Amino acid sequence: MIGRFVANGRIYEGYFEIVDDFLVFDNYEVPISAIKFLPPVIPTKIIAVGLNYIDHAEELNMPVPEEPILFMKPSTAVIGHEDCIILPSISQRVDYEGELAVVIAEDCKNVAESEAADYILGYTCFNDVTARDLQAKDGQWTRAKSFDTFAPIGPYIAEINDPGKLGIQTRVNGKVVQKSNTSNLIFDVFQLVSFISSIMTLKAGDVIATGTPAGVGMLKNGDVVEVEIEKIGVLRNHAVKIDRQIRCEC
Repeated sequence: MIGRFVANGRIYEGYFEIVDDFLVFDNYEVPISAIKFLPPVIPTKIIAVGLNYIDHAEELNMPVPEEPILFMKPSTAVIGHEDCIILPSISQRVDYEGELAVVIAEDCKNVAESEAADYILGYTCFNDVTARDLQAKDGQWTRAKSFDTFAPIGPYIAEINDPGKLGIQTRVNGKVVQKSNTSNLIFDVFQLVSFISSIMTLKAGDVIATGTPAGVGMLKNGDVVEVEIEKIGVLRNHAVKIDRQIRCEC
């Protein structure tokens, strides 16, 4: 595992292991309960993919895209495990979207699909939080996807040889609301790295959010949303509705 976390009042970054209920790093063992996970990376950009699960396309009764549909989220939207998703006062519908995220290992451009794995640091959980009503109102996605706290990521990065057969599910208050498998991706992670890098330079630490399966839905004040991906872990966040003048202490 690779990550960033606070332990014993200090910030650590790098490789670690999870053994039973302990996090092991630099010859230290610390109970996971005493760890505060930080976002595992602070990317220069988050490139997200729309309509990239077969079951989601079927749910929306939309045709399968011929090429990946791309949009971007700012790095200022990034939060980590157990942090709060702030539901903005100007939106009446904010949705969860559980996703597999790809973390880029080094700067790259025009990567061949056959070589894409060489440029991937690992994989993590992602929640593409979206103000759905503003998305519909604007007719495009930038505002709806870009609020602060709208890019939860973590809790850490896992190195996986085959990301093409991973179970993925989202839970709200313990209830499963999304359940699928990365085998249902229309464009797999290696195709995405190749396609996106043909358009823009990917920098080390950049994140590709690979799309969400069927079952997206609304978050309400007080909800706990979890994105769990097989062989990676669970990303947990808390939805909070606050007045814009009130500072969130989460």
